Amino acid sequence: MKRLVLLMFLSLAVVAAGCGGTSTATLGSDDAAIVGSQAVTKEQFRSLMDRAKKSYDSQKRPFPKPGTAEYEQLKGQAVTFLIQRAEYAQEADAMGIKITDSDIDKRIEQLKKQYYGGSEARYEKTLKQQGLTQDQAKEEIRASLIAEAVFKKVTASVNVSQKDVKAYYTAHRSQYVQPESRDVRHILVTKKALADTLWARLKAGANFAALAKKYSKDPGSASNGGKLTISKGQTVAAFDKTAFDLKKGELSPPIHTQYGYHIIQALSAIKPAQSTPLSKVEASIKQQLEQQQKNDVMTKWVDQKKKDYCKSSIKYQVGYAPNPDPCASTTAATTTSQ
Repeated sequence: MKRLVLLMFLSLAVVAAGCGGTSTATLGSDDAAIVGSQAVTKEQFRSLMDRAKKSYDSQKRPFPKPGTAEYEQLKGQAVTFLIQRAEYAQEADAMGIKITDSDIDKRIEQLKKQYYGGSEARYEKTLKQQGLTQDQAKEEIRASLIAEAVFKKVTASVNVSQKDVKAYYTAHRSQYVQPESRDVRHILVTKKALADTLWARLKAGANFAALAKKYSKDPGSASNGGKLTISKGQTVAAFDKTAFDLKKGELSPPIHTQYGYHIIQALSAIKPAQSTPLSKVEASIKQQLEQQQKNDVMTKWVDQKKKDYCKSSIKYQVGYAPNPDPCASTTAATTTSQ
């Protein structure tokens, strides 16, 4: 289930790699880093690490000790996360995106209703479990709303045409075909001798449903008198062949599969395969293609912003730079392409 607030160290809309580099901005004594014109404070870093510790505690895992490789990795993730959030905030400002206190309050109320039955007490309990104050929770919601708004703005030009939808449907037509099917009933037992005995009783007129309920080892159908609907090619080969070779009403002798011995009876005629028409799946295909294209557009945008920030927009306080430098791969890729 989704959490009320952003989970630790997750990116805001898509996975946006952290950025490193240099900056002409001045670091204050309370700053962990500078991103463009925005400071990432040591207090923000400590708060994030405190919440990480609560997460470890809730899982009964020992929190990494300072100086260990695991701690340094966690610290780097925390700084990178805060850098990402500062980048998004600045890009949102440049786009004219404004998130008001009213927007935040509305989202919190929406999430309370959706996940906590509107209970203030349950909401506050979750905040406490995650090590968040009310104000910190609001800042997390603000960051989430910023990310949503940036994503919406960056991907606003995405348009999936009817031609695109039809081409996808044609290329993936097999996904929209329901194979042949029929209603059957069967009894599954582990011993051939018992299967032979039951088959003889059934041929003599014994009640199939009663025997299935008493003897069948198939948990999915035994309680229903052995009844089930099967689709061509979706059961084990021997069962599938026998079930679809039978005439309506015909009873098979015991057949063996890796599950045991089956006695099968066909209850219906074979229902022919059917294709779902494009009109029935058009909306879902369009939604799927739109999301794919939006993700592609967003990824390209993020990659470009990453390069921009990595050039000259970030400066770290001593002891706070992630190691390895997340910008190293960007710098290397840029140099190679030149």
